Amino acid sequence: MSEARRIIICGGGAIGAAIAYFLSRRGAKPVVVERHEVGGAASGKSGGFLAFDWCRGSALDRLARRSFALHASLAKELGNPWGYRTLTTYAGSAAEGRRSHGNARAGRPWLSPDVTLTGQIGSPQTTALVEPHAFTTGLMKAAQALGAELTYGTVTGLRRHASGAVAGVTLDGGETIEGDGVVIAMGPWSILASRWLPLPAVYGFKGHSLVFRTGDAVPAEALFLEYEEAGGEALTPEIFARADGTVWACAVSSTAALPVDPADIAGDEGAHDRLEALCRAVSPALATAPIVAHQACFRPVTEDGLPLIGAIPGIGNAWVATGHSVWGMLNAPATGEAMAELILDGASQHVDLRHFAPGRLRPFSGLR
Repeated sequence: MSEARRIIICGGGAIGAAIAYFLSRRGAKPVVVERHEVGGAASGKSGGFLAFDWCRGSALDRLARRSFALHASLAKELGNPWGYRTLTTYAGSAAEGRRSHGNARAGRPWLSPDVTLTGQIGSPQTTALVEPHAFTTGLMKAAQALGAELTYGTVTGLRRHASGAVAGVTLDGGETIEGDGVVIAMGPWSILASRWLPLPAVYGFKGHSLVFRTGDAVPAEALFLEYEEAGGEALTPEIFARADGTVWACAVSSTAALPVDPADIAGDEGAHDRLEALCRAVSPALATAPIVAHQACFRPVTEDGLPLIGAIPGIGNAWVATGHSVWGMLNAPATGEAMAELILDGASQHVDLRHFAPGRLRPFSGLR
């Protein structure tokens, strides 16, 4: 009976929280194990941008469309504690030290006249935003209200039945949590689980962001900008206005090494200074706004750019959901729904998961 299923979810990010929510909504008893803090990595520091049809023509299209709809319904059902809002989204260009000509910003006083808007690329029907930390923690609280458990600790290994199927996890300190199955949802740190399970590699790609306190100076708009620095380097900053009176902006990515402990993540030298200079140059509203957060996080990516969502080949009662790259916040709800269906019913009903099957990629053996 699904009501008796006790599923251990390793990872308290947006994916883990969504799986816990949809499992608990079905009467299962998920146990989320988090070693740092809920929403403490990319799930709390990302942009939270949502797009309905930006994955069209790719394997992610159905997942994204389903998840975009779920975001709207979850905000309505759960009281929108995470600032879900629809947006008008623009593309634009600018260059450091180069003046634009004409009415480049199209009547938007929050943008510098040196920004040229090149087109509208999203409407309130197709683009939206959530505050990611509030979304992740809010969904976790909703799962707990339905019976999910949250415990803190570091998973150090798996318990197995004689058949080899997973029967639980062991934590640092020797504690054991028994269950009917385990889901690996640790973002880029899912690669640590390759010591116990035949999982494909998951890598971390680092990004930097700033959060400005702007009040009502910036309307419900998002900007995807092509920006040329004075030295000729091209950046692609993204600027999103949140419902809580802040603006999130990102740029400057790197392939810096992923620290073993999420608490040890720090920005690359000079990265936030570059981003601040850019933001203050392209927006009068940001030029005078205080910065309330300097952030860095690692997005989980796989070898082929698609997430891992499904059963782990050859191991009973073991699943994985990670590797969502830049679309983790968008695709969290549909991933959680699909994983709950897969675990409890044996197959997902709303999204075809074949494209995301973990067995499509070779297992990583570097940590064995």
